Amino acid sequence: MEAKTHRLIATPGVAGVDEAGRGPLAGPVTVAAVVLPAKARLPGLDDSKKLTAAKREELEARIRDCGCFAIVDIGLEEIEEHNILRATLLGMGRALAALRPQPEEALIDGTFAPDGHLRMTTVIDGDAKYRSIAAASILAKTHRDRLMKSLAEEYPVYGFEKHFGYATKHHIAALEEHGPCPIHRRSFGTVAMLDQLCLDFES
Repeated sequence: MEAKTHRLIATPGVAGVDEAGRGPLAGPVTVAAVVLPAKARLPGLDDSKKLTAAKREELEARIRDCGCFAIVDIGLEEIEEHNILRATLLGMGRALAALRPQPEEALIDGTFAPDGHLRMTTVIDGDAKYRSIAAASILAKTHRDRLMKSLAEEYPVYGFEKHFGYATKHHIAALEEHGPCPIHRRSFGTVAMLDQLCLDFES
């Protein structure tokens, strides 16, 4: 029986799945799958995009303590090979397969579901409707943000620690000046265009 808690619908035993990083020009796409127990206490749980970084980190710790979860990063090679949508679906399938125990059903944020043996329901804006999807959005976001901050130390000129790979003015300016680095998605239009401009200039 579904019960509303903190505006979001609770579905005990059902996995929620969400991603972070489909839109950026650089870095992986990260997928999380979460199964929350019926009595999980997660005050303030909401779509990760509506929360401050501090609140996301607070909730991340609570989710990790009380829920069953799996987090999967899909790197540049698979993004370029499959395209970002297919790569995201691969990540969703892998995250669900990694859950122990295996749930019988999953709620997927968005309009597309991965292949698999579970019963799956897609939910547009699911991270603003279901607790398990909101929890997955928080785990995916916090995990990926930390990873991008780490990559910023390796590639400091791009400012990944500030924009996490998204197409901000600073990021575009850095791409124009330095060209793409090994974690940029060259199949994405902006990166491909700037990469070609750099090649034309160098030749």
